[in-house]
Amino acid sequence: MPFRRYLPALARATSLAALCIATPVFAQDAVPQSEQATAAETQAEGEILVTGSRVVRDGFQSPTPLTVLTQQEIQNSSPTNNLADFVNQIPAVAGSLRPANSRLAISSGLAGINALNLRALGEIRTLVLLDGRRSVGSSVTGLVDINTFPQSLVKSVEIVTGGASAAYGSDAVAGVVNFALDKTYEGLKVTVDSGITEYGDGFNYSFSVAGGTSFADGRGHILLSGEVAHRDGIFQVDREWNARGRVVVTNPAYTNTNGLPQFLTLNQIGVANATPGGIIINSAGGTANRLRGIYFGAGGSVNQFNYGSFNSPALGGATAPSRTQGGDWQLNDSGRNIGLDADDDRHGVFGRVSYQLADWITVFGEASYNWQKTLFNAGPQLTGAVVLRPDNAYLLNTLGAARLAGITSVTVGSTNVDLPTRKNNSSRDVQRYVIGAEGDFQLFGNKAVWSAYGQYGETNAREQLRDIMNTTRMNNATDAVFAPAGNALGVAAGTIVCRSTLTAPGNGCVPMNRLGIGVVSQGAIDYALGDPYRDQKLKQTVAGINLSVVPFATWAGDVSVAVGGEYRKEEVSGSVPTEFQTGWQVGNFLPTIGSYNVKEAYLETVVPLGSGVEFNGAVRATDYSTSGYVTTWKVGTTWQPIDDIRFRVTRSRDIRAPNLNELFQAGTSRANTLTNPFTGVNGVTFRETTTGNLNLRPEIADSTSVGVVLQPRFIPGFSFSADGFLIKLQDAIGQFFAQDIINRCFEGRTEFCAAYGADPTGDREFFFRASPFNFARQTVRGLDFDATYRVPLADVVDSAPGNVTLKALATRYIDNITDSGVPNVVPVDIVGQLGGSSLPSWIYRFNASYDTESFAITGTARGVAGGSYSNNYVVCSTNCPVGRPAGIVSQFPTIDSNKIDGATYFDLNLTGKVDMGGGAKGEVFFNVTNLFNREPILLPETGLAANSTYSDLLGRAFRVGIRMQTR
Repeated sequence: MPFRRYLPALARATSLAALCIATPVFAQDAVPQSEQATAAETQAEGEILVTGSRVVRDGFQSPTPLTVLTQQEIQNSSPTNNLADFVNQIPAVAGSLRPANSRLAISSGLAGINALNLRALGEIRTLVLLDGRRSVGSSVTGLVDINTFPQSLVKSVEIVTGGASAAYGSDAVAGVVNFALDKTYEGLKVTVDSGITEYGDGFNYSFSVAGGTSFADGRGHILLSGEVAHRDGIFQVDREWNARGRVVVTNPAYTNTNGLPQFLTLNQIGVANATPGGIIINSAGGTANRLRGIYFGAGGSVNQFNYGSFNSPALGGATAPSRTQGGDWQLNDSGRNIGLDADDDRHGVFGRVSYQLADWITVFGEASYNWQKTLFNAGPQLTGAVVLRPDNAYLLNTLGAARLAGITSVTVGSTNVDLPTRKNNSSRDVQRYVIGAEGDFQLFGNKAVWSAYGQYGETNAREQLRDIMNTTRMNNATDAVFAPAGNALGVAAGTIVCRSTLTAPGNGCVPMNRLGIGVVSQGAIDYALGDPYRDQKLKQTVAGINLSVVPFATWAGDVSVAVGGEYRKEEVSGSVPTEFQTGWQVGNFLPTIGSYNVKEAYLETVVPLGSGVEFNGAVRATDYSTSGYVTTWKVGTTWQPIDDIRFRVTRSRDIRAPNLNELFQAGTSRANTLTNPFTGVNGVTFRETTTGNLNLRPEIADSTSVGVVLQPRFIPGFSFSADGFLIKLQDAIGQFFAQDIINRCFEGRTEFCAAYGADPTGDREFFFRASPFNFARQTVRGLDFDATYRVPLADVVDSAPGNVTLKALATRYIDNITDSGVPNVVPVDIVGQLGGSSLPSWIYRFNASYDTESFAITGTARGVAGGSYSNNYVVCSTNCPVGRPAGIVSQFPTIDSNKIDGATYFDLNLTGKVDMGGGAKGEVFFNVTNLFNREPILLPETGLAANSTYSDLLGRAFRVGIRMQTR
């Protein structure tokens, strides 16, 4: 792609950056990983807030694994202007919610959120903290949006994996991610950057400024920051990789007795039952299906679809083919007219002031406000099959009465290209206020460190949808007829009107032509589509106190104790206009109202046992107003027989209490299609309503980690750690949704049959009821590896300037198995699966940096291992299993090909450093993401044919910027 396509946008960014060049600049020195670990685990003077322990003691190294990402590492490698995009590259963070993969979350209020997911256990099981304290969620599920943190002040990101609930409370089943701020920063720093993709789309920019200064002879300190960020949305997928048509299709020749696979993976496969302007799927009356295959083009032109050489199911059957190979396989546009990235605007401000009243007490206050609005294209208006009566005016005008002679109905499938695509346009503002005090004093002859704080957070969210179908209005508009003479509307005979208007003249219906491209009037669009929304307010109130002391010593050394308590209240309220509560294709919001509170107290100790052994134990008592009392605990040991090697082991019980959504949701609704296992028919329409459950109990996880840390003295600057982890989650809160419910009913589970029936409104074929329950068990097992080597280049080449740093992170996921507890349903391990609920067997990141006083170069390789499309499939081309029970056939179908390739992406960051005098420094940087324009992880699917969670969807992207700082 020629460089000139993106040169103008980069020029705009460079011009913006040049406006700030007079402001001085700075660059932090990178910290060796060995020193990072020591500093992070020491927690001196309350500066390091998360170490897997509440104990404050010099030299203490927690048995819980810890990964620290420094500010310099983030700056040298960050692919975008969003901190979450960098953190999501860390292998222990797997399957996180991001704007790029939340495009279909249009009814849940999650679109646009950047939330972290440790161990692929779900974002709701990762506790995210800002300077060691909670933050109010940006969704009713309690997810903390990383966008709400003051990114220009983050000095490090600390990831504690497992064993953290006893120290930090509920939700830390998978671990804790803490964003630590540089609270003592003095000076002024400005950052401005901008970027664009190889294809000239995805233009983005950000601007941030932060300043800090001391006053009152250093006893007081003020910190302020502000940032603005924007990203253009990419609302169509025009990448070549999304147009190859490699798709899994039903094998029309399959039977349970002939040894052929149920599914085939073929190329040049397209959708055959929906076209941009509509295609006749079936027709009734006269000669059966004699109109099948007629499709409608520009201006309502009549054309004959070429089904090609292969159809699934067979073309001659009673059911219209849903897939076709060759012929007009590329005609369907649903895979192109969906969003690839969100349009995003963010503004944020943060302030902090502290003052030392005496040697033993410093008081502080913090306030922040963040606003974000996202717009995302969720895809075409897919309505399923539409049945037209033979007297439909547009049908008669298009095909003529002669062609329709004897026809009693016509079934049409369309991607409705004339209608605007469905969109999410949600906005949120998040406020957070903290007041507190901290300090140290002498107790038992040793220093005791204490802190106390009160905190209030509030999120005001409008979950706004755009261009959503009102099902009744769409049906009325579609059912268009010629007005008879003497009609009550007073219009001329033969005028096209809605049938419903003839009996209800004041209903405002505007007829819609569903047959062709460029044929729908704006009036019909305005009548049939709407913009439903829900307003929600989330409130969080927290108060906490912590004390770390050394009450006595044994023969082996000081015994340290930390104690503390916390009170927290979570609330949700909201409103929804009555007109938006029912009748829409998606949305159908109802207000969620409820609250709960939790009281907690903890005790933690570190006891040296001699011979390099230390014991670390913790216990926390927690009382929830909704689900009662629960105890969490942790026991861990480190053993360092020599300076070069340290062993660590931790065993813990962790919990997650049900969130506001699981407890109190009033009844969110959705409409979609499923496959009916009783008939084998695809595209069966349904409505589904989900309500909360006040009888939910906390989830309980038993976690074990065992590891070793190597820092050999004979290789200065080198460190290596390996940790194995095992998490067994029981009483996990989960739900069965429509497809699973009907599948379980088909397998003979009568209790699931009671959860659905015919749709009483008649809008859809089925109506399902779903609520969360404590029924599942999940087991996650794997290995983490972390290696760092930092060496002055002069040690390798005489007098050579600068340092070389090599860093590798990798996680080997071995098991991730969810057992629903349903008999005859075999739990499936999703590790190595890259379609559906995906989790690669390996996630890795390697970077090499060369850093001098005048420039720095960083190269990064990141990626995931290949695997299967679905671990449920049994691979065979011939001699496939025969005579299998229906339940096994549906859960473990056979397929001829199931392999999915992984992907490795390479990034490059170049930084030039400028000494501007007077202690001011500057950096100009240029970043290339996906240097070799590697394709995403491709999946055999229609729609977006890629794994959007672990792939780089945008292709090669460029970013240029300037950092400036004074001290």
